[in-house]
Amino acid sequence: MKSIVNMKYWALAIVAAVTMQFSFISCSDDPGVDNYYTSTAEFAGDYISNRSQFSKFSRIVERSNMMNLLNTYGSLTLFAPTNEAVDKYLAGRGLTSVEQLSKADCDTITYTHIIDKKAYFTIEMSNGTYDDLNMLDRPLQITTTADSLTTPGEILLDIQINRQAQMIHWDDSVANGVVHTMADVIGSRSVTLPEVLGEDPNISLFYEALVLTHMDDSLRRFIDENYSVGYDSINWTNDALVMHTASEYDNVAYMERRYFKYTAFCPTDDVFRDKYNVTDMESLKRLAEQIYADKTLFPCTEAEANDPTSRNNPLNRFISYHLLDRYGTYYSLTAYDRENSPLAKAFARTNIDIADWYETMMPYSILKCSYPYSTDRTMEGLYVNRRGIMTKPDRQGYQIRGAKVAKASEMEVNQAAAINGIYHYIDDILFYGTNPVTGVVATKDLFSERLRFDASTLSPDFMTSGARGHATKQGSTNNNYGIWQDEPRAVSNRNTCLGFKAGSAKNFFFTDQTHVHVRNRYLNFWSYQADEVTVKGNYDLTVKIPPVPEGMWEVRLFTCVGFNSRGIVQFYIDGQPQGIPFDMRPNGDSPVIGWKSDTGANGLNDDAEQIAAFDRQFHARGWMKGMKSYMNNGDNGERSWEAAGSFRMQNNTLRRVIGQFYSDGHSDHYVRFQQRIDSSENEMNFDVLELCPAIIYDNPDVVEDPW
Repeated sequence: MKSIVNMKYWALAIVAAVTMQFSFISCSDDPGVDNYYTSTAEFAGDYISNRSQFSKFSRIVERSNMMNLLNTYGSLTLFAPTNEAVDKYLAGRGLTSVEQLSKADCDTITYTHIIDKKAYFTIEMSNGTYDDLNMLDRPLQITTTADSLTTPGEILLDIQINRQAQMIHWDDSVANGVVHTMADVIGSRSVTLPEVLGEDPNISLFYEALVLTHMDDSLRRFIDENYSVGYDSINWTNDALVMHTASEYDNVAYMERRYFKYTAFCPTDDVFRDKYNVTDMESLKRLAEQIYADKTLFPCTEAEANDPTSRNNPLNRFISYHLLDRYGTYYSLTAYDRENSPLAKAFARTNIDIADWYETMMPYSILKCSYPYSTDRTMEGLYVNRRGIMTKPDRQGYQIRGAKVAKASEMEVNQAAAINGIYHYIDDILFYGTNPVTGVVATKDLFSERLRFDASTLSPDFMTSGARGHATKQGSTNNNYGIWQDEPRAVSNRNTCLGFKAGSAKNFFFTDQTHVHVRNRYLNFWSYQADEVTVKGNYDLTVKIPPVPEGMWEVRLFTCVGFNSRGIVQFYIDGQPQGIPFDMRPNGDSPVIGWKSDTGANGLNDDAEQIAAFDRQFHARGWMKGMKSYMNNGDNGERSWEAAGSFRMQNNTLRRVIGQFYSDGHSDHYVRFQQRIDSSENEMNFDVLELCPAIIYDNPDVVEDPW
């Protein structure tokens, strides 16, 4: 069955359907937006108890002792199967009554149909995976298809959860969240990512290599059994944990459980065959040997070459380079966080791609995820290892297409069926060596550019937990981005931070006096990509620097200064102190820093030579202006980059040059941040760790661009 929407109410939706950017709209049982059910008095539990079509699901919830949760203030999403849906489920198991289900069965069904962290309205969701898990700790995938041609004047929508359970009525707002009506019971499976990959016939060669290299064994972890939170959990309800930063307050909560999850980028069998003439394991091995033939960069003994389980084996490198030890959905791998993203308008997208870089599961390697802008909608999308700006080369002359990632709606499988991971189809292979067809050398051609690692991506735990890009508490009026609030009471403050205790954030090493928090996104704050990690207290934090190719690299911290609550921080690289401590409390135009505007009588008067000379002198003293490519764009994303200006024009957004280090391409390096004020109340705004190769920062012929 497909839902039918009358065109007189949804003319705008026709445009969305034609452009394949579907708005989520109601079904034939609800003929217009004015008839949406909204109640500030009725709870989700009351909603299903008071309607006869949900009587069987209500009984299941009662038997699981979860009706109290559904009738408690909070923020949740309930997927409510109808009686007909429950009957279909029972018949499939050879049962005739809800009473024949065991208590464990009722628990599983109930927990599967509740997300108890947030109210997810369909208008907020593009095709993809919900940011929060359901109460069974499982991801839920939403996919939508639209048909505006079959019946003139109507749009036929098919919305499914996990590509198996159809949503037939949606967005009924209740006092503690939202209820969606389901025509099917949502299935629940406890399978890990390798099992899901093995079930997909489109990636059989990739899966065969995954098993042969034993990399499948590295994708089976799910829950950290040694983790215990020791704090209030993720409900954001404890006034004692409300944190004051700068001039505002945020609620703080901690993960109830620590998960391990993974992301796989999978070339299909068709890609292997059509682009590389690879049709079996032997030809795939030969392709991998060609890619990782440089034994100086990728040492491999004869014994390792004959052992696909060795991490130095070319096939092992090939497969592991397609894997990340974090959970990355289509809209979480870059700051392009949804279709028509308000956040995307903050970028100067005609001058720079929206991009993030990640360490892969191949030792000492990284890849790049980017979301370029183009007036050609067929070119827009998520890419891996792309270089260029729009449809032209970047400022170093590189234009490399990379591999395009398929959207969930294009895969025709449930990419999020695993309890501990997600996978994506890609239309080309990924490589960190040399592509034998194109001749592109990854370590030279792909990664000889300035790399901006948003602090919220530096630990896989920040993404796997959903901390990066997480929404505010229910009730926000700006698409769930944060706003400034001078409110110390948790119940009245919608802003949220996820806290991490020592040992629960990979790549981050800190003392018990160090408090590490990932804030929800703020469009109207001085944070690049709207993300920020706040480090508070008498902190002493060491962060593993992501691996980079061989050569000299400069390390920079992009941050926001100018608040009395900021601290004084001493930097170290690989244990060696770097310069004098950085006092983050004054603004950039203070005498100790000496920032000058590009414009104005007291600035550089828009004189190109003066600006270039100042930038060189400023950099020599260990400072750089903020990036020109980004600007905070209003509480609701209402300002475009052109209207808002840029961080380069702000005297409180700066890049501090920490120092330089030499990378041999196969060793770990670390940066340390040590608080020099004896106070538990001061904090560091840890926003971006920028890594710049010498070919850019120390190039006498080409000045580093301001973007």
